[in-house]
Amino acid sequence: MPPLRKLLTLLVALAVLMIAGAALLYRSIPSANTSLNHFDTIIVLGTPANPDGTPSPEQRERTLEGIREFKAGIAPHLIFTGGPAHNQFVEAHTMATLALANGVPSDAIIEEDQAQNTVQNIFYSQHIMAAHNWTSAEVVSSPSHLPRTALILKHFSLQWSTHPAPWPPEYTFRQRALHYSVETEYCLRLEIFGFPTTRFLPSHA
Repeated sequence: MPPLRKLLTLLVALAVLMIAGAALLYRSIPSANTSLNHFDTIIVLGTPANPDGTPSPEQRERTLEGIREFKAGIAPHLIFTGGPAHNQFVEAHTMATLALANGVPSDAIIEEDQAQNTVQNIFYSQHIMAAHNWTSAEVVSSPSHLPRTALILKHFSLQWSTHPAPWPPEYTFRQRALHYSVETEYCLRLEIFGFPTTRFLPSHA
């Protein structure tokens, strides 16, 4: 085999091993730190609304799954978390409005409207929980987003379990695969280099 071809073969093999290793690491991230089946609250993580303020596909599916879990008795409260992170619409309010329209009573809903990213989602939600003496939460988000969420939750003194919302039916396989690829790379970097220093992330609990 010519030297150049050997080199290319080696590089391809290394790339495949790196991708496989990253995928294995991503899939091995724990999805819970408790065996609880019922929680003090359900936290639904925000994602941007559509440019016209209506729920985006992922925002809709996360909210509807949170509603299903609430109606199934998983927890008596819903925290919708997310500020106007990527447009002028407050993610928590858009989700809460959808929940109200689907029969969730207003006194079961709390809107967390400050968070600008996932770390802040958990930080501000934990503050709400502490104010109510709540210590456990089921955290709902899109499937690809949950491993990164779990890496964040590990820094907080909570009993938690993650729960996936369905992918929007209008998403193609390519869209879902892209989400998984981006999150796998993100989690790999976090596992190797750790989180950037921020006041929103306490020392590892």
